[in-house]
Amino acid sequence: MRIESIHIENQSQLMRDYRKRKHNIMQHFDYTASFNDLNQRVSDLQHRKYDREQLANSLYQMNKQWGAPESSLVNIERLRDDQSLVVIGGQQAGVLTGPLYSVNKLISIIQFAKQQEEKLQIPVIPVFWIAGEDHDFDEINHVFMQEENRMKKHTLNQRITEKRSVSQIPLEEDKGLEWLNQVFGQLHESEYTKDLYDVVKECYVQSESYVDFFARLILKLFPTEGVVLIDSADLRTRDLETDYFLSLIDNQEKISEGVYTSVQKLNLDGYSIALECDTTNAHLFYHQKNERILLNRNEAGDWVGKQNEVKLSTEELRKIAVEQPELLSNNVVTRPLMQELLFPTLAFIGGPGEISYWSVLKPAFHALDIKMPPVIPRLSFTYIDRKVEKLLTKYYISPQEAINNGVDIKKVNWLKAQSNPPIEKLADELKQYITEAHQPLRELSKSIRSDLGDLAEKNLFYLHRDIEFLQRKIVKALEEKYEKELLEFDLLNNILRPMGELQERIWNPLPFLNEYGLGFIHHITIQSYSFENEHYIVFV
Repeated sequence: MRIESIHIENQSQLMRDYRKRKHNIMQHFDYTASFNDLNQRVSDLQHRKYDREQLANSLYQMNKQWGAPESSLVNIERLRDDQSLVVIGGQQAGVLTGPLYSVNKLISIIQFAKQQEEKLQIPVIPVFWIAGEDHDFDEINHVFMQEENRMKKHTLNQRITEKRSVSQIPLEEDKGLEWLNQVFGQLHESEYTKDLYDVVKECYVQSESYVDFFARLILKLFPTEGVVLIDSADLRTRDLETDYFLSLIDNQEKISEGVYTSVQKLNLDGYSIALECDTTNAHLFYHQKNERILLNRNEAGDWVGKQNEVKLSTEELRKIAVEQPELLSNNVVTRPLMQELLFPTLAFIGGPGEISYWSVLKPAFHALDIKMPPVIPRLSFTYIDRKVEKLLTKYYISPQEAINNGVDIKKVNWLKAQSNPPIEKLADELKQYITEAHQPLRELSKSIRSDLGDLAEKNLFYLHRDIEFLQRKIVKALEEKYEKELLEFDLLNNILRPMGELQERIWNPLPFLNEYGLGFIHHITIQSYSFENEHYIVFV
């Protein structure tokens, strides 16, 4: 295994400036020093109090029910230590873990926790926050698999008519296993296929919800790394959050106004923040009849749904927070706040989209008299096997170029080079020659009668069209002659820049696990990485 770091070109301006720690963006965060300089954060957290016992008890019960390995249970016990801290990040519960970036985020959390524990000499525990309260099932119900050098979407055929939280969506075993067999049918048979299938199937049949399925599979993929999982929609999590919901309710005005002002300022500074908000947003959901309703504040100070589905006074909402906290959940603004209130967080690990959202949250944290934790960009990977590496060498393409831009232009230029002289150049020259030779005829025709002039122009058009027809035929013949080579370009594109995206945003881990075994992710995780680097190529 060989690992190289590369620069990623197509980043947002916000991410480019954040990595360079430019003042324009760093002023929106509380910690602006090096990603590895967290001593000030440790000092700041010494003045904070956490309900470690109840938190550890709830995490133990959750992780135990998912079949957590000993390493995870030990880390939960370490969380009871008043000096222990966590490195945390999260994601939705995608089927079969979702795209590779979910696994890459877990690798990042584990890596950073390990690095900081060695440096700070205190317990640092990796925690993954499963966003079980999210309700967009269409975002998580599919995987993309390679089929004839293109990515095909395989969607789990379970119809959801209500806006239920993912944690509340029961698995339909027959449909799920049918889908699982379909997905595995896209894999070639390897020495690891049977064991991999058995593990995934076991995780599925033992699960009641898609969060369960996700959690069980993650713990199978990280058996020795000590990762601790939490389902944000679990009733045991909600029981921990009562006082924090009250704080969010009481400080709604300061949170909403602060975030709105922050969004406006960032937009004025030229940063594009994809967050629609105004000062009336409550940034809380109310659950009614299995559906989540996003709350706003009206002029009278009541908490109402957008379509007036619900109307609650502040007293009623506070009572719900105390007596039925399971009826409340957080949105993209308040989820980070709840995460910070629950866990003694040394650092948050996020992707580019999350860091964009977090850039507006400093006033929200300050509204609760706490600091935003250090925000660390997650590690980003592209996996390249020997076959792909050989093809890159064959066509003189650098991995960095293929990852950043794809190989479509290289493919077109390579095919052009197989015609000597180049057919496009030859056709253009011929059309130019005919146009010049045809000029006297067009001028004579126009001088005799205008309709003859029009006919001469049409005649030139037909001559050009015939040349273009022949040109297309020659190109098609070249494509047929070099079909194998062109398919190799398509393969490179599909693996390194699928659907115009980074590999980790489209590919699922399954093909790599099938090729290299369940231990593949462990081997990636135990390597050494710097969080200062933008992207890593892993040659496997």
